Amino acid sequence: MNTPQDSLSQGFEKACQVINQLSQSSEIPNFESTGTRALEAWFLGPKAENAYELERFIVEAIRDQAFWRRNFHPSDPTHITGEMKRSPEYLEAMDSLTEGYQSLLAFLKKSVPFFSMRYQGHMNWDLTIPGILGYFAAMLYNPNNVAFEGSTATTILEVLVGDDLCKMLGYTIPDRAAIDKGAIRPWGHITCDGTVANIEALWSARNLKLYPLALQAALKEDPALAAGKQIVISRSTGESLPLIELDTWSVLNLKADDILALPTRLTHEYQISRDTITTSLAKYSLQSLGIQEFSCRFLSQIDKSPVFLVPGTKHYSFPKAAAILGIGASNTIDVPVDKDARMNITALKELLEQCLSEQRPVYTVVGVIGSTEESAIDPIRDILTLRAEFRQLGLEFTVHGDAAWGGYHISVIRDDFDMPVPLANFAAPPPPAIPLKQYAIDQFQALGDVDSITVDPHKSGYIPYPAGALCYRNSAMRDLVTFSAPVVFHGDTEPTVGIYGIEGSKPGAAAAAVYLSHRVIRPSKSGYGKIIGQALFSCKKLYARLLCMARPEDPFIIIPVPRLPAEADGSDIQQQTQFIRDRIVGKTNEEIINDLAAMKLLAEIGPDQNILAYAFNFKTGSEINTDLAQTNRLNKALYNRLSINPGDDIYGYDLIVSTTDLNAAQYGDIFINDYKRRLGVEKSAGVSITVLRSVVMDPWVTETTQGSFLDILEDEFRQAITEAITEIAPI
Repeated sequence: MNTPQDSLSQGFEKACQVINQLSQSSEIPNFESTGTRALEAWFLGPKAENAYELERFIVEAIRDQAFWRRNFHPSDPTHITGEMKRSPEYLEAMDSLTEGYQSLLAFLKKSVPFFSMRYQGHMNWDLTIPGILGYFAAMLYNPNNVAFEGSTATTILEVLVGDDLCKMLGYTIPDRAAIDKGAIRPWGHITCDGTVANIEALWSARNLKLYPLALQAALKEDPALAAGKQIVISRSTGESLPLIELDTWSVLNLKADDILALPTRLTHEYQISRDTITTSLAKYSLQSLGIQEFSCRFLSQIDKSPVFLVPGTKHYSFPKAAAILGIGASNTIDVPVDKDARMNITALKELLEQCLSEQRPVYTVVGVIGSTEESAIDPIRDILTLRAEFRQLGLEFTVHGDAAWGGYHISVIRDDFDMPVPLANFAAPPPPAIPLKQYAIDQFQALGDVDSITVDPHKSGYIPYPAGALCYRNSAMRDLVTFSAPVVFHGDTEPTVGIYGIEGSKPGAAAAAVYLSHRVIRPSKSGYGKIIGQALFSCKKLYARLLCMARPEDPFIIIPVPRLPAEADGSDIQQQTQFIRDRIVGKTNEEIINDLAAMKLLAEIGPDQNILAYAFNFKTGSEINTDLAQTNRLNKALYNRLSINPGDDIYGYDLIVSTTDLNAAQYGDIFINDYKRRLGVEKSAGVSITVLRSVVMDPWVTETTQGSFLDILEDEFRQAITEAITEIAPI
C-alpha cells in the first residue's frame, strides 16, 4: 500500500508525466476551455431540434475513424474489396442487417420517453450532446479502461475526469510542491454506477479500519519489519504511543490519514522498502486471510462486531455492500430521519454513544446527498462535527457522502471563470437558475471534508450509462482495494487505473463522454449549475402548483413530502401558503424574477434538490379520508394510470411519474407519524405510506412558447385523480 505523501503511486505519477508531456505538444485534452453558456445547444431537444447538428457530428466521428484506420500503415493490404461487396453472400448479409436494424429501430420506440416534459418518473432525462458524442466517438475505438495498454487515450481522460470531479465536489488538488511537503492529494475514478462506487467506498472503509491490526501483528512477528517496531502513532484522543503497544480498541480507532501514512513512514523513517512491507502484510491482511480468519486472529478482544451507520433513506446498494463484504445486514444500522427526511442528528449521536459504551467499532457513517425518493440532503456538517466530538472520546470513523444523485447540484454554487455573455432573444426565455436552499449550501460547503464521495455523471450529469464515479479525499484510500492481474498489467510504470476498485473491464467511452461533456459544460455555475439551477426552478414551481392545486370544492388534497418553511419554524402556515398562491402559482417566470420576496421564498420551499415526493388523499363531502390503507390504495391507483405498462404504446401516455413506499422501519416514527398527520390519517393503523414521485430534470418544463407547461401537467393530474377516486369509491 502506498500514500500520497510518497508521491502517490508510480502508476499515477506516470499518468501525470504522460499528461505533462502531451500538454507541452498541445496534444493532451484539457478542461482549460471556459465552456459554453447556450443551454439550448447542449441537448438534442424534446422535438429533436438539434438533430442535424448531432447527425453532423456523428458522421464526422465515423469519417475520422475511417481516416485513422486508412492511415495506420497505409501500405498494408486491404481485405474487403469491391468485388466482395458485389457478391451474393455479401448482399444477402447486408439485407439481413438492414432488416434486423430496421426492426430494432422500430422496437426501440417502445422505450421510455425520457426526453419529454411529460416524463417525471426516474432519474433520467435527455443526454448532453457532448456526452453522446464523446461516448460514440470513443466507442468506435472500443477502449477498455481496465489497463493502460488497452486504453492508451481514455485512461488519460479518466485521470483528468477524476480530478475534475474531485474539484467540483470540493476536494483541493495540491500542486507537486505541496504534495512533496505532505499535502493530501484526492483521487477519483469512473465506475459503472453508484452502487459499485458505494460498495467500493465501504470496502475501503472496512479495510482501512482493520489495516493497522494487520500491520501491528506484522511488526510484532515478522523480522523483516523489526526496524520499524517502535513506530509511533497518535491515538484519537491525542496521546502518542508505539503502534505495537496499543490495545485492539485503540488500534480500531486511529485517524484515517495517520493510518494511510504508516507505510510511507516505515520507508522514510526506518528504511523498510515498499516491497518488504507488502510481502510481510500479505501474511496478515484481511484481503489475504478473509473475514473469518482475520476476526479470529485479531478481533477476539472486541465483543461486538463492527458496524456502519446509514440513514433510513439509504440506497439499496448499502445492504448489498453489507452482504458482499461480509459485514452482514445486522451490522448495518439505520439512523431514523427527521420530519424533513434528513438523517436525525440526535438519533445518530445516541447510536454513536451506544457504540462507544459497547466498544463497538464503527467503519463509517454515510450521509446521503440527495436521497433517491425525496432528494433530501443529510446534515453533513453536523455529522462531521459529531465525528470531531467522538474522536476526543476515542471513537473514530470515516464519513462517506453518497452524492450519486445530488453531487452535480454543487455546481449551482461552484464558482466559474469569466465567460462570454450568452446570446439572448430566444422565443421563450428559459427559467432562471434558482439558488439552492441555504441549508443545502451549508452541507455542500462541508462536503470537501468527508473521506469519500460517490457521484454519478449518468444521473445529474446527463451522461450516457454507464458512468458512476468514486472520489477519495486521500488518494491512498484506493490502495486498500488494489488487485492486479499480471496477465493484464505490466507494472507500476503504466498509468493504469483499473487495478483500483471492483470492476475489471469497463468502457473507456464512459470516461470520454464525461470528459467532453465537462469540457463543453463546466461543472460550475455557468455550466451544469445552469442546467440544474433551471431544473430546480421548475421543480419548485411544480411543488408550489401541487401544494395549491386542490380547490375547496375538489374531492382531494395533495400533501408534498417536503414541509413548508413555516411548518419547520412554527410561523403561519396558512399565510405562507396564501403568499405562494398569490405570488408564485400562475405567475410568469419574469414576474417571479422581479418579485424579490417570491424569489427568496421559492429558493427555500420544496425538496432539497429536484426530486419531489407527494401523496393524494380523497374527501367525502368536506371530510378527509382518515384510513391510511385507502389513501395508499388511491395513490397506487394513480400510479397505475401514470406509469408505463410493459408492451404498451408509449404514445398513449400523457404523464409519467414513479412511486415508492415510505415506512417506519427505515424512516423512523418521527417522520412517518408527522406525514400521516399531514395527510389526515394519523389515527389510522399502518406504518407504510405510498407516495408518488416526480423527478424534474427538465430545465424547460415551466414556460414555453405556448404558455406554462405546468398547466398541462395539472390537467393530467386532475384527470388521473378523478379516475382514481372513482375506481376506489365503491370500497
